[in-house]
Amino acid sequence: MPTRSYLVCATQRSGSTLLCEGLENTGVAGRPREYFEELKETGLPRRPREYFWELRSPEVFQLLPPESQLDRDAERSPTWSREEYTRHLEAALLAGTTPNGVFGAKLMWSYFNDFMALMRGIPRLGGMGDGSLLNAAFPGLRYVFVSRSDKVRQAVSLWRALQTWVWRKEEGAPAGAPLPAQRSVYSFGAIDHLLDQLRRHEDAWRGFFFRIGQRPLSLFYEDIDGDLEGSVARVLDDVGIERPKGPLVAQKRMSRQSDELSESWVQSYLEDVSRR
Repeated sequence: MPTRSYLVCATQRSGSTLLCEGLENTGVAGRPREYFEELKETGLPRRPREYFWELRSPEVFQLLPPESQLDRDAERSPTWSREEYTRHLEAALLAGTTPNGVFGAKLMWSYFNDFMALMRGIPRLGGMGDGSLLNAAFPGLRYVFVSRSDKVRQAVSLWRALQTWVWRKEEGAPAGAPLPAQRSVYSFGAIDHLLDQLRRHEDAWRGFFFRIGQRPLSLFYEDIDGDLEGSVARVLDDVGIERPKGPLVAQKRMSRQSDELSESWVQSYLEDVSRR
């Protein structure tokens, strides 16, 4: 079991992956990955269409990759089970803890409620309130809240990732091939829906922190992207982790994916909004 823990609480395309990789590369801040992203009904991470169930737009669904293409790569974690979620939690604690006893993980609001429902299936955690449950599962728990000021660009970035299923670009490398026969298409309805969803999920995180009486360390995408080392240092200090000697962050492995197409979509969206 770790002796201290932290959860990076975020929404998609907010810079949380860049922050978590920076933290992991220190070697002293756990390995904060998405260990708990599986939905309770499927045991798989959220699929593109599941972002749009509330919208129910055939036009948007047609612009998303076919489920058959995604199913080829779908593989449930061997430790995941609704009935024995303890095994999955223990595997996550083992994988996410560095030798100095620090555990880190990343959580998105889009699956947070499923995660909590699965955790309550663990006998020793059943019946607890949210804050008490997480404190019991993760010793010495601290929270880091990552958000993005420019929500329109965040929604545009998410819409592109959902269409192509390309979520990252390595520094100095091409973005990688999108799914076969899949192209990026502007959609006001899709971006507007995602923008509303991202805002609601951020508000839900804030409500959660208020409900459990916690004030998280708050970081913004713009700060993380502009000063990754400073952002990593703030997390280490907040969690109470002694900084290692030397530079905290090696050369960034991820680079920004936004390009001229992204910017053109941002302008198209703002113009469409102004006409409504």
